[in-house]
Amino acid sequence: MNAEDTESDSAVLKVVRGEPSAEELAALVAVIASRAADAAAVGEPVAAPKVSGWTDRSRYMRSPGRPFPGGWRSSTLPR
Repeated sequence: MNAEDTESDSAVLKVVRGEPSAEELAALVAVIASRAADAAAVGEPVAAPKVSGWTDRSRYMRSPGRPFPGGWRSSTLPR
């Protein structure tokens, strides 16, 4: 293990493609730090991840049955 391996393991930001200059990286870090400080100062709650309708388990629950004429016949048919 050399020095480059230990630096990349502890790095928070990682350049995946391209070769940004030191000034470009500094600008990126400044923007990210500023946005994080603004969010912390305002006290914005962290947004909860949106749940997809496909993964929502409540859609598997059946609606309560309602008695109506011919209801026993429609209870066996697919919706």
